[in-house]
Amino acid sequence: MNGKLYLVSTPIGNLEDITLRALSVLKSVDLIAAEDTRHTRQLLSHYDIHVKLESCHAFNEHGKVAGLIEFVKAGNSLALVSDAGTPSIADPGFLLVRTALEAGIEPTIIPGVSALTFAATASGLPMDKFAFWGFAPVKPGKKGKFLTAIVKDDRTGFFFESPFRIARTLAELAAIAPEAKVAVIREATKIHEEVLRGSAAELAAIKREWKGELVIGVHGTGNIIENTIDSDD
Repeated sequence: MNGKLYLVSTPIGNLEDITLRALSVLKSVDLIAAEDTRHTRQLLSHYDIHVKLESCHAFNEHGKVAGLIEFVKAGNSLALVSDAGTPSIADPGFLLVRTALEAGIEPTIIPGVSALTFAATASGLPMDKFAFWGFAPVKPGKKGKFLTAIVKDDRTGFFFESPFRIARTLAELAAIAPEAKVAVIREATKIHEEVLRGSAAELAAIKREWKGELVIGVHGTGNIIENTIDSDD
């Protein structure tokens, strides 16, 4: 008889942002598969949880998933956690879930905090419909097309960006659609939490050193400035 597979949401910064149900599951399972065992061990130590950890991240999940599924099929309970937030949302999880479903195992989802839902709530942008675009491309040509697609979309779009590239990304966005409404959500739930809101042009004009985890929200006007996309792929 199959055991249980849980996908457990964990805090994105403040360790108190975890549900009682999540804590109960993490205490009761036989094994926790973690994106970074060192990071997850800090959370477990904070709540005095002593369960065996095994790594399962983007670089090894293809080699780990089969064994984890066999572990569950043998009647054991397994919890999957990412470093922060909800597994499968720009984090490992999809491959394990797909393989579990193919094996006849229905995952149990333990909902909780997510950087995406935090940003959607904090952005102040229209939320009747929205889309998540994942991580922004690095290469200028691809990023230009990426940003143009978000601006032209009739939904508010959210994406993740590195603090090392955010200044250039905002400048590119301002060049494409200076009047687009933008929100930059930085270090959500952490000590230096910050939300900046304004037009793309206004936020691009800010001169500062960017640090921390960043989510960008964009609500386009539908108007773009043509011939602003770098052709470099």
